[in-house]
Amino acid sequence: MTHPHADAAPVAEVRDLRVEVDGRAVVDGIRLTVRPGGVTALVGPSGSGKTTTGRALLGEYPEGARVSGSVRTAGQAVGYVPQHPAIVLNPARRVGALLRDVARLRGGGRAEVRERVREALRRVQLPDPDEVVRRYPHQLSGGQQQRVVLAQAFLLGARVLVADEPTTGQDVVTRQGVVAQLAEVARAGMAVVLLSHDLDAVRLLADEVVLLREGRVVDRGAPASVLSVLPHQAPPADPRARPGGPARLEARGLTVRHRTAHGPLTVLDDVGLSVAAGECLAVVGRSGSGKTTLGRCLAGLHAAYRGVVVCDGVVLARSLRARSRPELAAVQYVFQDARSAFDEYRPVLDQVARTAVRLRGAATDEARRTAARVLDGLGLSAETAARRPGGLSGGELQRAALARALLAGPKVLICDEITSGLDTATRNGILDLLADLRRREGLSLVFITHDLAAAGALADRIAVLDGGRVVEEGAARELFAAPGHPVTRALLAAAEGPLYR
Repeated sequence: MTHPHADAAPVAEVRDLRVEVDGRAVVDGIRLTVRPGGVTALVGPSGSGKTTTGRALLGEYPEGARVSGSVRTAGQAVGYVPQHPAIVLNPARRVGALLRDVARLRGGGRAEVRERVREALRRVQLPDPDEVVRRYPHQLSGGQQQRVVLAQAFLLGARVLVADEPTTGQDVVTRQGVVAQLAEVARAGMAVVLLSHDLDAVRLLADEVVLLREGRVVDRGAPASVLSVLPHQAPPADPRARPGGPARLEARGLTVRHRTAHGPLTVLDDVGLSVAAGECLAVVGRSGSGKTTLGRCLAGLHAAYRGVVVCDGVVLARSLRARSRPELAAVQYVFQDARSAFDEYRPVLDQVARTAVRLRGAATDEARRTAARVLDGLGLSAETAARRPGGLSGGELQRAALARALLAGPKVLICDEITSGLDTATRNGILDLLADLRRREGLSLVFITHDLAAAGALADRIAVLDGGRVVEEGAARELFAAPGHPVTRALLAAAEGPLYR
């Protein structure tokens, strides 16, 4: 595949890049040539070196890293859209203030700066820009935060854009919009370096695909050639146990409202849901529909709500701090942004084991052995688990977060986009593990996801959220076969469209 600027001078070059951390080569001998208007996609398993290579274009390396080789960006500004957008958004400042700071770097008066911000928000398909700029980052969904960060890159006037999993955690409709926006950016002459596990997006966007494994380039070329050797998504074969009986976890009348300058903003509106022992309820919907807020209320991470959450007939306290140890262990939450959920100064193995010590009273040595076994089952070696979080990729940390929740011995596991940012083989392995836990241990799952294929295969029932309300709910097979609500039909139509054929 070629692009209109194939003969233009490179705007970024990487030559023989080697990054060594604690005596281990994270990347070794990487070479890239990035030209204006082109899309270079880096693909490979979690931990293969994609993010380290991408961040090298920004001049950023892991703490204490030994670096050799060269990275040249020809004096061009480089924009960055991280896999976990919250890490680059100041939680104490409103979105509008953050974006205006970036817009002012290119000069202009107050009115011009404000219009530039509105245009950037429109380009990333954030509805109602005038409302978005008044919110704080925590009042946005993960997908909305990601689009704000993409707007920052547009405002920066970058000639090179490093996009680290830009479609991760997005609903299928929004993914199509992100892909279209990145394609538009490339057509306008910006170079895009795309780091992604979303092979369908890579297939549509990339001019060149570079396959990494254990820090080395093992293949490069056109998408059709490189991607043909990688595994396809394959959800587990009908793991459903067809559970029955009373609700293990139930939400009744959950309502959440945020205060804004123009009055209350309703995030959840009288939501009622339940999940039985061994059952999987998938919660789907557009980014910003209230899915994550719902999950956080169930887990006691968001206490400012009306309504009740009941587990095995007992009304749970709204806040984690007021829940007993057995109640904390019973309902566990796996975060979408796993990196922010770990202490960056302590080894991952210790943090995973700590859950069993704190919530189940396990001895330290026993907890460490159990943690190592669970982590190994999720594909994280003892060497990897012994590192601090900064030494793990986003996908590796997501698996560690799942292991930490499982060490509590939960009755209910709330999974918030836990397959986001994972390579296909790891994703399929985690779905198989969850299916097995349901069958063997009667684990109940609340599976918050944009991955409709996984939801359709793993879940007994589907609940569709839109605007903070459950607009449709039913058995997974029947609902996906004959959706009744326009939102459900739109999500399924997008999932079956060109991006995901």
